[in-house]
Amino acid sequence: MKIAAMTFRLHAPWVHSLKEKRMTVKSLIAKLQNKFHVSAAEIDEQDTHQIIVIGVAAIVPHNAMADSLMEEISLFVEENTEAEIIDEEREIL
Repeated sequence: MKIAAMTFRLHAPWVHSLKEKRMTVKSLIAKLQNKFHVSAAEIDEQDTHQIIVIGVAAIVPHNAMADSLMEEISLFVEENTEAEIIDEEREIL
């Protein structure tokens, strides 16, 4: 059993309030949880309007599945938000 963990740092230049940011974050997290059945949450920069940091984690049976899942999630995030991906970290524990 392995744990696939990812962190996304996104830049959303159109966001000018925490309320706008919260709507964007909640939407993306809900989509990730519904499609991939993973744990996802905003993990940093909660008080910064235009920076979004989301952590995603899933339990998988082996490294190959972890790699595949993380690639799918990465493509999904890119396609399902207008925010620019500044940084992405992947880890298999």
